Amino acid sequence: MLNFVLSLLREPMLAAIDIDSDERLLIHRKVLERKSMLRAVFAEINDEFKMLADRYFLIEGVEVELGAGIAPMRDKYPEVLATDIVPADGLDMELDAGDMDLADSSVRAFYAQNCFHHFPQPSKFFLELERTLKPGGGAIILEPYHGLLASFMFKRLFSTEGFDKDFPSWETPGEGPMNGANQALSYIVFFRDRKRFEIEHPGLEIVYQSIMGNYLKYLLSGGLNFRQLLPNWTTPIFSVLEKLLTPVRPLLGLHQVIVLRKVDL
Repeated sequence: MLNFVLSLLREPMLAAIDIDSDERLLIHRKVLERKSMLRAVFAEINDEFKMLADRYFLIEGVEVELGAGIAPMRDKYPEVLATDIVPADGLDMELDAGDMDLADSSVRAFYAQNCFHHFPQPSKFFLELERTLKPGGGAIILEPYHGLLASFMFKRLFSTEGFDKDFPSWETPGEGPMNGANQALSYIVFFRDRKRFEIEHPGLEIVYQSIMGNYLKYLLSGGLNFRQLLPNWTTPIFSVLEKLLTPVRPLLGLHQVIVLRKVDL
């Protein structure tokens, strides 16, 4: 029944296209243009990223967004370089998170919104963080959460991506930049296998974790892949409701933020 409902709610323009194709980006741009509710969600995430960077990374240096896609942070924060592994108009550079064309000890902050679970070999990414970050710099990562609602939803929302908290490996067999990811990767690495992370990557420390509170607006907007359920003018109403529901965020939250900082060994 749920699969039938989801099929009715899917964005019609995305039907029958290859999600690894350039056409996906064009359609996502059109979707975002008409959804101010979703743009508000992205703006809140970007503001949270910058606030956390200023709190935890007390140094100067280059700031880089990985997986910038169609809504780069640079639109509001022009000092942030927009990068992606997928070529697209408007990027500052193409960048593979597992093999970055960046100088050693040159970066203050990396920002990664919903792209970490697409990295087929997370350990390569961590090694690149240890190499390219300045001591005291770090990475701010937003990923699917692992609470009650998130675990239920993310197992069912995307046929091209799984959500397996029991997957034995950090590495996920992928078929392309978007296909084949495990959306539970941040839970596996930073919660289930945290001791392993700390042992294998002593140059990085987890200094902050939190659950994002804009899950109602994200769901009602339909994100980039589903129909919006309520009109844009209701956005402020649900922003207030999200604040009132703060005590139940661990149950209803859909995304989490993890902040990593480079240790000066």
